Amino acid sequence: MLNSRSLIQILLTTALTQITAVGAIAQVQDVLPSKADVAEQFSSDHYSPYAGRNFPTQVFWGDTHTHTMVSVDAGTMTRLSQEDAFRFARGEEVTTTHGLQTKLGRPLDWIVISDHSEMYGLMPQLLSGDQEILSTPVGKRWYDALTSGDDGLVFDTAMEIVASLSGDEPLIDNPKAIKQAWQSYTELADRYNDPGVFTALIGYEWTSMGGDNIHRNIIFRDDADMANRTLPFSQFDSKNPEDLWAYMADFEDKTGGEVFAIPHNGNLSNGRMFTVSTFAGEPLTADNAKLRARFEPVVETTQIKGDSEAHPFLSPDDEFADFDTWDASNLNGTEAKTQDMLQYEYTREALKTGLLLESELGINPYKFGQIGSTDVHTGVSAVEENNFFGKHSGVEPSEHRWEHVVIEAPDPEFSIYGWKQAAGGYAAAWATENTRAGIFDAFERREVYGTTGSRILVRFFGGWDFEPGDAMSRLPADIGYAKGVPMGADLPATDSNGAPNFLIAALKDPYSGNLDRIQVIKGWLNADGTRGEKVHDVAWSNDRQPGADGKLPSVGNTVDVANATWTNTIGAPELITYWSDPDFDPALRAFYYVRVIEIPTPRWTAYEAKRFNVTMDDDVPMTTTERAYTSPIWYTPQG
Repeated sequence: MLNSRSLIQILLTTALTQITAVGAIAQVQDVLPSKADVAEQFSSDHYSPYAGRNFPTQVFWGDTHTHTMVSVDAGTMTRLSQEDAFRFARGEEVTTTHGLQTKLGRPLDWIVISDHSEMYGLMPQLLSGDQEILSTPVGKRWYDALTSGDDGLVFDTAMEIVASLSGDEPLIDNPKAIKQAWQSYTELADRYNDPGVFTALIGYEWTSMGGDNIHRNIIFRDDADMANRTLPFSQFDSKNPEDLWAYMADFEDKTGGEVFAIPHNGNLSNGRMFTVSTFAGEPLTADNAKLRARFEPVVETTQIKGDSEAHPFLSPDDEFADFDTWDASNLNGTEAKTQDMLQYEYTREALKTGLLLESELGINPYKFGQIGSTDVHTGVSAVEENNFFGKHSGVEPSEHRWEHVVIEAPDPEFSIYGWKQAAGGYAAAWATENTRAGIFDAFERREVYGTTGSRILVRFFGGWDFEPGDAMSRLPADIGYAKGVPMGADLPATDSNGAPNFLIAALKDPYSGNLDRIQVIKGWLNADGTRGEKVHDVAWSNDRQPGADGKLPSVGNTVDVANATWTNTIGAPELITYWSDPDFDPALRAFYYVRVIEIPTPRWTAYEAKRFNVTMDDDVPMTTTERAYTSPIWYTPQG
């Protein structure tokens, strides 16, 4: 058989011979490779590294959490429709509620418009003067206030409407209208769904418990025909997430469809999101844990209302734990936060709690992946730092929005002001195709990750057979899938006496900052039931070395705040590494996930200060360190 080098030599010799002596063609025909030889050389499995791939090769960027005027709270201020939201997400220019032109720097690949299920579709009907709605005393009063032109009255009425969501019954109950609005939305989603180009997943938000946020976004795999076999489950059906899971199970059993839920804002749940008990306060059972594990494969770790990955009280040795922290109270500022609540709010702690529950119940209810999404109530999923349009339409870009109230609390100490908003985040799905099935299935297997808004590419594989030389590959996924498992999976069982090892690669967002470092966060369950964690710096930029305390020195800061710019003269455009756990104990349950940190870049507040030539208070942060959080890889002892 001819090897590639001999084939090239023969072809070159043939060409030269033909040029120098046409009559000599007959002399070289005997040594030319046959067509079969050439075909075998060029169709070899090893010739093209891209042929025959059956694993995900692309990241598709999206948002699972966008609200429009169809949501009863957003609709009090936002005038953008669900169609506007689809158009914006796929890259079109739209006009905001207050008349600003806006467009994404880069289109999204997919989106879920997740309007609240409570009184679904009420606000468009109300504001259009629907006589059935205006015939109710509440509807008439709300209509008059929201169309009065009095900003103060509009704001007060909006707060009243939002507060009504904490009640046991809807103040305006119109099941027929809900059905019409839902079917109109699912039909629109089907129309905007363009397989291979742009994916419009169908979904909604179940908004339970008012201030103690235990909200979930419900995502369907299928089309309108399947989604229309049900109606959005709301907190007026039940405030208990266990009833939500039962509803989802019933839907799947009766229809053959598929659905999952994404919890969000654990940081504002005041200890209710990741508890070790049922909704009623009873000890968690294996059946409860099994349902949660089945229907909640992913958690939204970061968004506009703060970051829920880690908290400095829970992780005092983690210098990056205090990031966009909202920890004064619950969502609506009606109850102060206490330190004992924090362990049930943050995803890192929940992952550790899951190991404990698995050892007790045989099921890990907190075996979830991590994503980011926006939770915008503006209809525009715009969370780029230089293109941030805020949580709701009351805080669109302006010279004063940094000091405006975003969430007003009964106690002013707990009110949230504009500058506190985080411009984040997005969800990244490793999928084989940009379709509903492709994106949904990536979530189901947890091969997803989240960022705080930039588009860092991250690969994370775990196994037992990786070697340092594997980090030299320019195609790490080829080795990663061949030798191990991707983010979101379990380490395979092994007879090896060695430690698990990992292949990790990160590539900067071309429109954002260079990379500072890659970290592996490990959590484990000790034999006595206590839980541990450790943050490992495993790859970093420049020529830094850890100090005596094991900490890596700061990468530095090139941000010019006054001009809202920076230079990529520090950091690295890419980082790739092999890492083996130096403290591995095969008897202990553990998980590992990756956090990638960028160098400092201007925060949205810096862009706003420059754009409007305003001076903000000294406590307003002007820089940020964008980051990515991967889904974990889990280790479970054998036997």
